[in-house]
Amino acid sequence: MRFSDKRVIVTGAANGLGAAIARQFAAEGSIVAIADIDEKGAAATAAAIVEVGGRATAYRLDVTDPQGWDDLVRSLSKNCGGIDILVNNAAIASGLVRIEDRTPQDWDRSMAINAKGPFLGTRAVLPVFRANGGGTIVNVSSVAGLGQSQIMDPAYACSKAALTMLTHITAAQHAAEGVRCNSVHPGPVDSKLARSAYAQPSAFDKRISRVPAGRLAQVFEVVNAVLYLASDDSSYITGAGLPVDGGALVQ
Repeated sequence: MRFSDKRVIVTGAANGLGAAIARQFAAEGSIVAIADIDEKGAAATAAAIVEVGGRATAYRLDVTDPQGWDDLVRSLSKNCGGIDILVNNAAIASGLVRIEDRTPQDWDRSMAINAKGPFLGTRAVLPVFRANGGGTIVNVSSVAGLGQSQIMDPAYACSKAALTMLTHITAAQHAAEGVRCNSVHPGPVDSKLARSAYAQPSAFDKRISRVPAGRLAQVFEVVNAVLYLASDDSSYITGAGLPVDGGALVQ
């Protein structure tokens, strides 16, 4: 029970990796806010957690909306007495195309959800963390934000690179206030998001060829990394990026 009574926000938690992260936090004692623009999916995830004895509440959140973040943080501060952990997981992925084939609208949407969203979340929770004497942020980034540039979509990769730098800056500026911020960098995960990004068999085969382990990551392998960085097991780690990539970045 590493997270007994810890108050946790997980964005993009209606399904997929975010839901798995939320379920594991709840299983280890957390009070979890399931935050997602998909209200029905968030409610279903929260209900499934409660059904097995966990504590979770669903919240509708558009991560690109500053007011939505302020409302969520205000609600949690009132109802739970504060926030201990933020997991910025919400993201979108795009199919691999060349720069000239990626539209400005695609670029703006990727940046808004994958980079602006975590910025707004970080900005919203920092005053609460400061008042409570500290807190932890885990940003779910990607190997796309670190390397393998030849096989990455420009909008997605650049948005994740921005998230990597946001992690560094947050850690550097707020460590003295008891705030830790780290990032997890999954390679391709066996999830709906990854399957949609590499829908063409040729694209999927090419992606796997760049993973020395020769397979997609399992969701639980990424969940374990997120919870490690959120826990006191990593209490002296901040500003770090943890690849969970089957060796992709050392290829």
